[in-house]
Amino acid sequence: MLALSRKKDEAIIVNNNIEITIIEVKGDQVKLGITAPKSIPVYRKEVYLQIQESNRASSEETANVLDALKKL
Repeated sequence: MLALSRKKDEAIIVNNNIEITIIEVKGDQVKLGITAPKSIPVYRKEVYLQIQESNRASSEETANVLDALKKL
């Protein structure tokens, strides 16, 4: 993991086309602004993990249905 120090209104660039800017710092909370191409999805980690779990469950369900159809 790369750890960087940034102050309010400072930014970092990722992969030449994603900019992450520190918008606000309040106590232990930091507000970030992310500028990225529309083709690049940006999620909070907890939302991303929920999406991954939902996709995994859906995939297993589809596999079970296909197995049941093969047995017919």
